[in-house]
Parts: sequence; structure tokens; C-alpha cells
Amino acid sequence: MRDDQVRPELDDMYATPPEGIPALGYPADRPAGDGPTPPLGLPSGQAQTRPFVPPQGEPGFPPAPAGVKPPDRRWSFPRTRRYLARFSLAGLTGALIFYCLSLTPSLLPRVWYLQAVMSGITVAIGYAVGLFTGWLLRSLIPWRGSPAARRAARRTLAVATLILVPFFGVLGAQWQHDIRALVDASQPSEARYVLVVVVSWLIALVLITAARGVRWLVRLVARLLARFIPARLATGVAVLVVCVLGGFLVTGLLSRLATDAADSIFSGADSGTAAGVTPPASALRSGSPASLVPWPTLGRQGRTFVAGGPTPAQIRAFTGTPAMEPIRVYVGLNSASSIAAESTLAVRELERTGAFRRKILVVATTTGTGWLNPNMIDPLEYMYDGDTAVAAIQYSFLPSWISFIVDKAPAQEAGRDLFDAIYAHWHQLPAGQRPKLVVFGESLGSFGGEAAFSGADDIRDRTSGVLWVGPTNSNTLWSRFTAQRDQGTPAWLPVYQGGRTVRFGYVPSDLMTAGAAGAAWPHPRVVYLQNPSDPIVWWSWSLAFHPPAWLNNPLAPDVSGAMRWYPLVTFWQVSADLALASAPPAGHGHTYGMLQAAAAWSAIIPPPGWTDARTAALGDLQAS
Repeated sequence: MRDDQVRPELDDMYATPPEGIPALGYPADRPAGDGPTPPLGLPSGQAQTRPFVPPQGEPGFPPAPAGVKPPDRRWSFPRTRRYLARFSLAGLTGALIFYCLSLTPSLLPRVWYLQAVMSGITVAIGYAVGLFTGWLLRSLIPWRGSPAARRAARRTLAVATLILVPFFGVLGAQWQHDIRALVDASQPSEARYVLVVVVSWLIALVLITAARGVRWLVRLVARLLARFIPARLATGVAVLVVCVLGGFLVTGLLSRLATDAADSIFSGADSGTAAGVTPPASALRSGSPASLVPWPTLGRQGRTFVAGGPTPAQIRAFTGTPAMEPIRVYVGLNSASSIAAESTLAVRELERTGAFRRKILVVATTTGTGWLNPNMIDPLEYMYDGDTAVAAIQYSFLPSWISFIVDKAPAQEAGRDLFDAIYAHWHQLPAGQRPKLVVFGESLGSFGGEAAFSGADDIRDRTSGVLWVGPTNSNTLWSRFTAQRDQGTPAWLPVYQGGRTVRFGYVPSDLMTAGAAGAAWPHPRVVYLQNPSDPIVWWSWSLAFHPPAWLNNPLAPDVSGAMRWYPLVTFWQVSADLALASAPPAGHGHTYGMLQAAAAWSAIIPPPGWTDARTAALGDLQAS
């Protein structure tokens, strides 16, 4: 039989319906049997609910009849449509909303690639939130949309995407411009922000695909378990098994591999020496020929610290009075077998250098790498004509953010052990022959330094003053003082107990006005130096689900008025801010300058006759 004889029969396939049921597309009164016989293997009279219509003009099929134009499939993109159809409409809606919110402002300006990574993660989270919301609504509401309604909804979402993505792209660029102006940052070209759209959605696609892989694994385990236990129980057990295995993989194997890799990388960096840094010749410095601490054991940051600082000539040029060489004591991670042994060695080194006969003795807790900010140390040495001594030990060579995630206990151990060891020796000296004992710590160093004290009363009893800079949101005492702040004071500039002992600020005027009106500020004094736009200060896990107090009105001067809290989104925005926290100029982000340090030290332990003019002049100097 020829194709042109078979074709009409195929086009009219299964025309004879069961008795009493009209066939699709045929009149109900069509005579029974008026149609072709179904193909071999199907019982006579069985109807097909959706007639097969072969594509005319396609390879392997007869040509279209004369005068009939075959459908144009050049712009149909069938594979693309089938791929996109695999994505949930509710999930895509959530992804679009979260993408738009990810472009809203946060604490600091973001470069385009950082914005893309953060937006990609946020889009993936939005897709998951949309999936959950859709599932919840389907569980509560029995209504199901028709295919036409679903198609209309997808078209509406497509139109909304074409409008909202460029609209929020323009808004996001303007917000970034405004934030840069607030934090005195440079204004780079915003043309590359076009790449944010492409890169962020690619990252989201990778994350969603990975999540689908986890879902496939859960279903596989559930099918295996369903042979032995009920299906619902098998699904629950499968989820638990996959979560446990994933948690073990991340927190166990991957975490150990990442930690080992970080140890290898940063221990190598710690063994090096910065350019231009040479061993000190002065006996007043650790690492010198007369020192108990060998130069090679100090670590990279320790070597930089003991070799730096203002010289007596530089101090004399600023003060106009005779100056001494400041004492700098440092014990590296490789200088002793434990943190306790490092602390004991630091005390012996202080005795050797005569540090307990100086006017000021600073107990400093370093950051994760062992770094001490010269902007914070140098001003005090200038103010006291070099009649100072600073002691510090190294507890890690990892950057602070890695130390904080992996293990922050060594920072607390170092802060507590070093202070207790120095205080025990200092306390045995005659009261009239003791130097002023002050405490310093920045970032993770402030977290560790707090561990030596139980509260404000303990600080008053055992120190002459404290300066903690850029504290983390996990600091125990900082969290307590901020939570118990006086009513009506903002979280970014709190007043605790009328400013009687503890005060917060980021510009010089804050420290003297941060107390209650007319309230005295007796010694010893505690200062928390914190920039309102510092993400180190404000980042916490609670940002994911709870609005922070520091976003309540009134907002800080260098925080965008357009910043709002959004569940999950704000957490990732502030997390992205951490990556470039030290990029802004001094007074913003996690960057603290000479002027801020000079104002803080002059408030805590001012030398006799010190003035605001000298503070301003000291702030203009460059740290050594």
C-alpha cells in the first residue's frame, strides 16, 4: 500500500469510540464503524484520548499536502522550553524576588564580582523558598490552575523578569554610588555591573543543580529502604541519612582538608618576612641579639611589629621634648610549646627589657595572624615620649575570619593567659612603682582580650584602662553592654550605665559626649572604638531571621537610608561585606586610623597637659 493511501487512515485514527461515548473531534451521531480499524494489538473500539498527528514535512514523514504550509520550528527552541519547564513557577518567582532584594544596599559598597556571588547564592535560596511556599499553598488550597492559567502565569513572570531585572540593576548601581559617597570610597566604573545578571544566575543554576543531586540521592536511598520498611518511613530515614552523611562530609572531611590547606598556606606565609624588615639591634626589642626570643620564631607579623614603631628622633620631632625608645615584646607561635609557655616567656622578656619601670605597659591581644595595627600602637608611644612597653603573643597564623570559624578558643586563651601572667608579676610590685596597666585588642584580639575579665567591675579593679577596637558581634562583654544599654540610645552608639566606665564611639567627639548629660567619667576608662559601617561588628547568624537593632532609626551617618532588613537576604549581604571590610578609608568599615586611636588613648589615659589640638596633630601623622 502506498503512503498516500495510508495517510488518510492515520489522520483519522481510532475514530470509532466505545458505545455511548462520542469520539474527540467527531459528532456524536457519527455512524458506528465509520472509520478505520485500530492498529494490530489494540482491541476494536478502543479510543485514543489524544489523536496522533504526525508532523508533516519533517524528515521520515510524507510531505505536507499542496497548499498547506508546514509549521515553522526555527524559533520554537523545544529543548530550551523543555529544560525551563523543569523549573517550578513558584520557585522561579521566589528566585526573582530574592534577586531584586539582593541588589538593595548594605553596609559597604560591593565590587561587581562580589555582588554576583552574593546574588547567585541569594537567588538559589529564593528558589528554595518559592518551592516551599508553593508546596505549602498546594497542601492548604485544593484549587489547581488550568494549563492555560499556568501558561499565562509563566508569561507574566517572564514579562516581570524583563522589567524588574534591568530596573533593579539601575537602582542597585545608584545605591552603590550613594554608599561609596557615604564611606568616602572611590567611584569606579559601573559598566561591569551588567555582568552581575549573567554570573549570578549561572551560580544559582549550579547551586540548584547540586540541590537536585541531593534530592536524587534521597530518593535513591528511599527506594532502597522501601524494600524493608514503609515508604513514608523510608523517605524520612533517607532524608536523615543523607543529612548526616552530608554533615559529616562538610564538617569532617572537607573541613579538615580545608583547614589543612589553610594551615599549609598561611604557615608558609608566616615563616616569611615582609620587605624592608630587618632584625632589631636594640636590646629593648624581642628578636634582637640580647632577646630571649629568637628572631626566626617570631612569625611574619611579630617580626614586623618589633622592627617597626616610631624612633626616639621621630617622637622628639613631634613632641619637642626628650624621648625614649619604646619597648616592644613579642613571642611567636614557634617561640614556646604552648600559649601558657608563651605568656611566661613574655613576662621574662618584659623583665629583661625593664618594661615594668615604664609609665605605660600595654597587654595586647593580636588578630588571628598575630598582627597588631600600628595605627593603634604608635599614637600611645608618641603621647608618652616613648616611655611605654607593649607585650603580645601569637596564638595562630590563620586570618581572623578563618580562626573565628575553625577555632576561636585560642584567642580567648591567649588574651586570658597573657594578661593573668603579666598582672601576677605587676601586682607584686610596690604600688608606687607600677606602670599603668592597660589592655588593647582589635577585631578577634578584642574577643580574646575580653576573656580575661568578668565584667566592668573586674576591669576597674585590675587595669588602668582598656581600648577594644572593631569588636566582633560574638564578644561576650560587648554583647552584654550593648544589650543592657540605656533606653533610647541606638545600638550603633550605645550608652551603658550613663557612660560611667564603658563608652562607645567612632569619632573623637563621641567619647566625651557618650555619657549622660553632665556625667563624670572617672578612671579607669573603657573604650569600644567601632565604626557604624563595620560588618565585623554587626555580622551574626541571627541576621538571617531576626531584624537587628542597629537598623532601627535613627541610622548611623555612614549607613544608607535605603538599607532595610530582609530575611535571609540581609545575612548574605553583610556576609559579602566582610570580604572587603578593610577596603574603605579610616573611619568606615573595619579600617581604624591614627586620629581615632589618638582620640581614644587621650580619653583613656591622657598625658598631663594633653590637648585636643595635639590629638588632631597626632592624627595627621603616618604610622610607621
